[in-house]
Amino acid sequence: MAMEITQFLLAAQSADAKVRTDAENSLTQFREQNLSSFLLSLCVELSNDGKPTESRRLAGIVLKNSLDAKEASRKEQLVQQWVTIDASFKSQIKNLLLSTLGSSVQDASHTAAQVIAKLASIEVPRKEWPELISSLLVNMTQPDRPTSFKQATLETLGYVCEEISHRDLVQDEVNSVLTAVVQGMNATEQNPGVRLAAVRALYNALDFAQTNFENEMERNYIMKVICEAAVAKEVEIRQAAYECLVSIASTYYEVLEPYMQAIFELTSNAVKGDQEAVALQAVEFWSSICDEEIELQEYEVPDSGDSSAPHSHFIEKALPTLVPMLLETLLKQDEDQDQDDGIWNLAMAGGTCLGLVARTVGDAVVPLVMPFVEANILKTEWRSREAATYAFGSILEGPSIEKLSPMVNAGLDFLLNSMNDANSHVKDTTAWTLSRIFELLHTPTSGFTVITPSNLQRIVGVLLESIKDAPHIAEKVCAAIYYLAQGYEDAGPSSSMLTPYLPDIIGCLIATADRTDGSDSKLRSSAYETLNEVVRCSNLADTSSIITQLLPVIMTKLGQTVELHIISSDDRERQGDLQASLCGVIQVIIQKLSSDDGTKPIIIQAADQIMMLFLKVFACRSSTVHEEAMLAIGALAYATGPKFGKYMPEFYKYLEMGLQNFEEYQVCAISVGVVGDISRALDDKVLPYCDGIMTHLLKDLSSSELHRSVKPPIFSCFGDIALAVGENFEKYINYALPMMQSAAEVCAQIDNSDEEMVDYGNQLRRSIFEAYSGILQGFKNSKADLLLPHVPHLLQFIELVAKDQHRDDGVTKAAVAVLGDIADALGSNIKTLYKDCTFCVELLHECLQSDDEQLKETAVWTQGMIGRVCG
Repeated sequence: MAMEITQFLLAAQSADAKVRTDAENSLTQFREQNLSSFLLSLCVELSNDGKPTESRRLAGIVLKNSLDAKEASRKEQLVQQWVTIDASFKSQIKNLLLSTLGSSVQDASHTAAQVIAKLASIEVPRKEWPELISSLLVNMTQPDRPTSFKQATLETLGYVCEEISHRDLVQDEVNSVLTAVVQGMNATEQNPGVRLAAVRALYNALDFAQTNFENEMERNYIMKVICEAAVAKEVEIRQAAYECLVSIASTYYEVLEPYMQAIFELTSNAVKGDQEAVALQAVEFWSSICDEEIELQEYEVPDSGDSSAPHSHFIEKALPTLVPMLLETLLKQDEDQDQDDGIWNLAMAGGTCLGLVARTVGDAVVPLVMPFVEANILKTEWRSREAATYAFGSILEGPSIEKLSPMVNAGLDFLLNSMNDANSHVKDTTAWTLSRIFELLHTPTSGFTVITPSNLQRIVGVLLESIKDAPHIAEKVCAAIYYLAQGYEDAGPSSSMLTPYLPDIIGCLIATADRTDGSDSKLRSSAYETLNEVVRCSNLADTSSIITQLLPVIMTKLGQTVELHIISSDDRERQGDLQASLCGVIQVIIQKLSSDDGTKPIIIQAADQIMMLFLKVFACRSSTVHEEAMLAIGALAYATGPKFGKYMPEFYKYLEMGLQNFEEYQVCAISVGVVGDISRALDDKVLPYCDGIMTHLLKDLSSSELHRSVKPPIFSCFGDIALAVGENFEKYINYALPMMQSAAEVCAQIDNSDEEMVDYGNQLRRSIFEAYSGILQGFKNSKADLLLPHVPHLLQFIELVAKDQHRDDGVTKAAVAVLGDIADALGSNIKTLYKDCTFCVELLHECLQSDDEQLKETAVWTQGMIGRVCG
C-alpha cells in the first residue's frame, strides 16, 4: 500500500467521480488498517522532491487533518490516536518532517512547518519532543544551509509558538528562539523572505517574551529591530512589523513609554503615506492603546495607592497630534464601502479609533473634533460631508452629557435634513449617527433626552420616509428606530410619547421586511428585530389593541412560509430565515400580552392556532427555525400554564429531537430551557413525559460530543422537573445525584487563570445548586429523608465555593438559597451538621453586608430557616 500511495493521492483529485471515490476509500482503508504506516507514507510522500506537487500537497493536507480538527471532541480523538503510535514510527515521522523544511519546493516546506507545529501542540506539553527547539535552531546557525531552509525554520518556530503555551518552554529555549528570530529580522538580513518569516515568527513568540521585555537592554533591542522592520522596503514586512507593535501595545503596555515618540512618528508616516494594509495596522496600534487605557480606567481605584498597572495616559498626551491624524483618515473612503458588509478600510479604521479615543479621554476630544465637523459639513464634496458626519457620530460615547448636549441639540435638525442628501454615503452615515444619538443620548429614565414632544413628530417622519431608501441606508434607519423605541422602555409618563406613531412605525417595518431588494443586506432581519424592540418597549396600557391586531398579521405571514415552494437549498435557507424572524416576533408578542392579566386571555384564546403554526414550522426541519420556534413555545407554555398539556402529545417528538441535537448545540440548550418552562407550566402533569426527558438529559450529560455550555442548563432543569413532580422524582435520584456530585468535583479542578473557564465554573456551580434546591423543595413534604445521606457532600461543596474568590453573585445567591432549602426540607435532622458549619455563619454575614438587595433577602430567609432548626 505504501508504494501505491502516490497513485491514490493523485486519483483522489481526479475529475472522474468514480476514480476519486475509489481512491478516497482506499486511503480511508489504509488509514483504518494501519495508522502508523499511513502517516509515515504521507510523510515520505511530502518529503520526496521527486514526487508530483499535487500528491505532495494532498499528503500534507491529509497529514494535518490526521492531527488536528476544529471540533474539540474530534481533536481529542486524533490526539489520542497519535499518542498511542509506536515511538519508532513517531521518530521517523518527525525526522522526515524536519528534513522536509529543507525542500526546494516551498509548498512542501510550508506544509511541513504547519504539521510540525501541530505535532508540537501534542508532544511539547507532554515533554515528549524535548529536542524540537534545538533541532530547529541548528538550521539557523549552520552557514551552508540555503536561505529557503532558514525561512522555513523561522516559519516553523512561529507556528510552534502559536500552537503551544509560553509555559511549555524553559527560559533558555525562549531566549534561543528570540535570538534566532531577532537575528532573522535584522536589517542586515539580505533575503526578504527570511526577514518576513522572522517578523511573523516574532509576532507569535511575543507571549513567550515576558522575561525578555522586563530586561531593558533586551527590550530595547527587540523594539529597535521591529521599528527598523516597520520601514523596510517590502510592504509585507512593514505590515507584519506593525502587527507586532499592535500586539505589544496590549501585551507590554506598561513598558512602552520610552518608545512612544518614535512609534508615533512611524505610525503617523504610515497613516499618511503608506499602503492601506500597513496604514490599517498603524491605526490599529492606537486602537489597542485605547483599549488598554479604557480597561485601566474601568478598574482604577482612586487613591488606593495601587501601582500594579500604571496608567501612562498615552492617548491624552498624543491627543493634539493624534486626533488630526485620525480625522484625515476619514476622508479616505471607498466609493462602494456601504454596499459590502465585509469591507474594512482606512476611513472606517480611523473612525473606530476616534470613537475609542473619545471613550478614553472624554470631554477633551470634543474641541479637537468639532472644528473639523464645522469646516467640512457644508462642503460640496461628498467625502467632506460624510467624514464630518462620521467624526460627529464617532465621539458621542465618552464625553459627558453636559459637553455633548449643546452640540447634539444644535446638530439634530441638520442631521434630519441630511437624510435627504444627494449622496447615499452621506445618508448612510447620517442614519448611523442618528442611531448613535438615540442609543446614547435618549434615556428619559435618567432625566435626559434630546427628543422632545416638539421634535418627535419630525424625527419619526424623517425615519419612516428614509426607511424606503436603499437597503444599506434602511438597515441603519431600522437601528435608529430600535434605539428610539428602547429609550422609552419603563420611562414613566414619557413611555406613552411614541404610542401615537406606533401603527405607522409597525406598518413601515413590516413593509420594509417584505422588500425584495433587501435580502443581501440583512434588512429583513433588521426590520423584524426592530419590530420586536418596538413591541417589547411599548407601554402595554396604551398599546394592547395595536399589539393584539399585529398578532394575526404575523401569524398569517408565518402560515404563508409553510406553503412556500422549495426547490433549492437557497430557497430552504430563505424560508428558514423568514420563519425564524416571524417566530421571534410571535414570541415577543406572547411575552408582552401575557405579562398582564388583562391581556393574557388574548394569548390563551389564540394558543391553539399559534401552536398549530409552530408544529407546521417544525415539520420544515431547519435548525435556526427550530431554535426560534422552541423559544416561542417556551413563552407560550409560560403564558398558558397547565393548558399547555394538550399540546404535549404532538409537540413531544420535536422536543426529543431538540434534546438529541448535539451538533447544533444551541438548539439542544434551548430545548433544555423549554423543558424547564413546560415543567413550571404543567407541574405534575409533565409526569408522563418525564422518563423520556430524563433519559435524554442524562444521555446529554454523559456525552463527550455535546458542547459543555449545554450542561449547566441541564442541571438547572433537574431542579425544575423535581419541583414539578415532587416525590415522583425519587426514581431519578440514583442517576441524577451522582452526575451532580461528579460535576461538583469538576468545578473544584477548574483553572482559575483561564477567564472563560472561571465563567463556565460559575455557571456550572450555580446550576448544581439550583438542581439541589429544586429536589429539596420537591421532596420537602414527604421524601426529604432520602436526601440525608447526600447533605454532607453538598455542605462540603458549598464550603468549597464559599472559600473561592472567583465566585460571582449568582453562585453566592444559589449557594445561600440551598443552605436555606436544606434547613427547610430536612428540619431538625441536620441540626448536628449545622452546628459544625462555621463557614455558614461567615457566608451569611458576607451576604447580609451586600449591596445586592436580592442576595440580602435570600440570606435573611436562610438565616431564619437555620435559626428555626438550630434554635
